[in-house]
Amino acid sequence: MDTIASLFSFITTPVSWVIVQFHTMYGAIFGPDTGWAWGLSIVSLVVLIRICLIPLFVKQIKSTRNMQALQPKMKAIQERYKSDKQRQSEEMMKLYKETGTNPLSSCLPILAQSPFFFSLYHVLSAIASGKTIGVIDEPLLASARQAHIFGAPLAAKFMDSPEKVAALNASLTDVRVVTAIMIVMMSASQFFTQRQLMMKNVDLSVKTPYMQQQKMLMYIFPLIFAGMGINFPVGVLVYWLTTNVWTMGQQMYVINQNPTPGSKAQDSYLERLLKSVTQHGEVRGRRRKNIVKAIVAKGADRNDNERRFFAGLAKAGFAAQPDGTVNKSDSVSVEAEGGAAAKRQQPKRQTKSQRQTAGGQQAGGQPAEKAETGEKSEKSAPSLEKKPESTEKGSKAGSASSGDKPARPSRANSGGQRKGQQRPKHPSSKK
Repeated sequence: MDTIASLFSFITTPVSWVIVQFHTMYGAIFGPDTGWAWGLSIVSLVVLIRICLIPLFVKQIKSTRNMQALQPKMKAIQERYKSDKQRQSEEMMKLYKETGTNPLSSCLPILAQSPFFFSLYHVLSAIASGKTIGVIDEPLLASARQAHIFGAPLAAKFMDSPEKVAALNASLTDVRVVTAIMIVMMSASQFFTQRQLMMKNVDLSVKTPYMQQQKMLMYIFPLIFAGMGINFPVGVLVYWLTTNVWTMGQQMYVINQNPTPGSKAQDSYLERLLKSVTQHGEVRGRRRKNIVKAIVAKGADRNDNERRFFAGLAKAGFAAQPDGTVNKSDSVSVEAEGGAAAKRQQPKRQTKSQRQTAGGQQAGGQPAEKAETGEKSEKSAPSLEKKPESTEKGSKAGSASSGDKPARPSRANSGGQRKGQQRPKHPSSKK
């Protein structure tokens, strides 16, 4: 580890200078030789570094989301060109270039703070060995060796021998208890950070091997840090615990304010946004307007969470606009009123006799205004149904009056007159 740390010795002087400046400020409050002064100096160093790394953290979030969205396409490329590794790599690079995704962006924050981490480790190791380093001279070295955090020196380690711990004016029990608690807290914060990323901020509609890898890392990383922590000085544990807590809080803020599309966090966020729009009648805040604007631009590609959000807006009487705002829309209420009116305007259901009466009036060519009363209509309706019987009776009556010649059924009995121009009779026909 010392060999690796020595590779970052070029940044040792700036790191030691920043620590000394913070120590001067906190030493005036808590005393120059206290653990609070030196411990808070390390915490302030972490905060300063992480503030400078915020742009890289934003790139990490975007890269992680792009990688999640590209997993199905990447899997398809791997299946298509599984026998041609060179073509597979070319297609992968082409896909990254088209989507503007950099796979290394997800590692940028860790890579960027690695020099500061190893430089701090090198500084604390020099303090433990009683050597001056960077801008830390003899008086500052003596002050740092006297600084204790809950009874554990800044330069002490969990695996140090009793003699080395005694040289730092501390007991081995205090050192191991403090370092064990800090290692557990460091591993727990790492696990919780990864867990909230997997449980809340991952698109659950996409099942890819990437999710399985992240789930494995959720359990592997805490174990790795626990194994490494027993060889870290107390000051480095303070640094690493602080950066883990910062990462956890920063990620929690991002998940709540800008969640991954399709995740549980997005569903919760859109529910809060819908409640705010319903209560205030507008989208408040530029960030929220940008999110609504992005959802509107998706069109038919919206996920289930976004469709439910738009349905909730429509139900509340609002319509989202392309610029991220909402307007009051009466389309839903108008449609509801129109539907109710249409139902009220539907004609009443008629009885069978009424339908037959209407059919008889149309067959007889009589307009509806000149129809007879309801009683006569009901009486005439059965005559239409018993048309064959009336015809048979008429033929029998005609045969009885005219002898052998059967009589034709009259058109009045058949239910109506013949429409259109009649064909003239043949001259040889009998009148």
